[in-house]
Amino acid sequence: MLTSFMEGLLCCLSSKSANVVVPVETSEPADGYEFVEVKPGRVLRVRHIIPDRPVLEEPTGQGGSVSCKRKITVYRNGQLFIENLGDRASAELKNCQNGDTEPNSTVEVELTDCGNSSPPVSIPESRRESAAAGKDEAAEAGGEAPAAGQTDQSQQPRKRRRRPKRTVVIDCERKITACKGTHQDVALFFIHGVGGSLDIWGSQLDFFSRLGYEVVAVDLAGHGASSAPQIAAAYTFYALAEDMRLIFKRYARKRNILIGHSYGVSFCTFLAHEFPEQIHKMVMINGGGPTALEPSLCSIFNLPTCVLHCLSPLLAWSFLKAGFAQQGAKEKQLLKDNNAFNVSSFVLRAMMSGQYWPEGDEVYHAELTVPILLVHGMHDKFVPVEEDQRMAEILLMGFLKVLQDGSHMIMMECPEAVNTLLHEFFLWEPAAPPPPKKENKTRPETAKAQSDNTKATPDPSQVRPATARQTSSNGGAGEKANSKDKK
Repeated sequence: MLTSFMEGLLCCLSSKSANVVVPVETSEPADGYEFVEVKPGRVLRVRHIIPDRPVLEEPTGQGGSVSCKRKITVYRNGQLFIENLGDRASAELKNCQNGDTEPNSTVEVELTDCGNSSPPVSIPESRRESAAAGKDEAAEAGGEAPAAGQTDQSQQPRKRRRRPKRTVVIDCERKITACKGTHQDVALFFIHGVGGSLDIWGSQLDFFSRLGYEVVAVDLAGHGASSAPQIAAAYTFYALAEDMRLIFKRYARKRNILIGHSYGVSFCTFLAHEFPEQIHKMVMINGGGPTALEPSLCSIFNLPTCVLHCLSPLLAWSFLKAGFAQQGAKEKQLLKDNNAFNVSSFVLRAMMSGQYWPEGDEVYHAELTVPILLVHGMHDKFVPVEEDQRMAEILLMGFLKVLQDGSHMIMMECPEAVNTLLHEFFLWEPAAPPPPKKENKTRPETAKAQSDNTKATPDPSQVRPATARQTSSNGGAGEKANSKDKK
């Protein structure tokens, strides 16, 4: 603690950051690690593993097609109205998607940035219906309905139809197939959050690479072994998102799966909007609610860098308490070995103050049509479970899974459970619809006539009355059959 305080004091006197993260000297690939220069002087460390697949398979599964039809309406009072119009392709989606939401259902929520909004909008009836209702009420009361010119507008204000501020209509078909490790057109992308590094995905990278998957994990700027520019503008959301876009374009395959943790979920959402045809599935691990990013004005991370450096031991202890369900020797070793919270004070301050992304609101998330698995650690003190539940309600195809034994760093605390859950999601595909039944081309009228001809011939004296009764009861079925035969 004394050493940290002295380094912080030196930082204040020299106006320089005491701990600066720099990349390793070599930029050659080693043990699956590569160093990619996304911009001049901006180098990111990437772990790219292409396993040797003894058996290669072509994706022969037909998969399932999901009708993504949705109408999203935002009113001026802040109400968000979502109407699902498409039929689900399988019972799995009916039972799992958006909790217990059934097809063709509606969802009404309030936008999070409009906390003081008015009650939900009710579309009033038309003016003619309102006037007619007023006349009926006056007649029932025993009085006469007043004339149109004599109506007191102050007592009976006119109801105006609320016009939506914004309306988004989604109408597309998405084919979802199983992604196996033996498929060459599948790649997995892992993106960490603030203060972490690609090392937090060590268990997942080893597990899926052994199964034959091509995996890609990256260190954000200023994290791990990536370069750390000494300018705050290098750590805004848009600067980091541009880095992820370039990395994705470099390593992307035909079917890509994004796995994000905490702040990394926002970059996955950004990529899903940028490349909707290439993103096949997505996983959000403790990502929080579908709210627009905005830095907090009253935060400890707004303190000067030198003060944050003095408080770095306290911040590391707080992260251990809030990020792990248990705080034993095992968790401390995981925190140290995997660089789960090892970043300079300057980068930490710039990352927290640069989380400004107003476009990433609830409408932005509701427009996603990709299947998304949400994984939440029950003991997470950074992200409440209510936020992930809200995210699952907003998403078109959201599957929320809560693990009881984990916290914010669930992929490090329970690697076996997380790996199994992710693998099952990668292999999941909606059931293909049953083939259409062959229709019987024999006309029902013709079949009935043939069955009637096989019966015994009735008495000639009763033929005429019976025919008349049959014609009247069938409603002219014989005439319709004759007209069809003519056509």
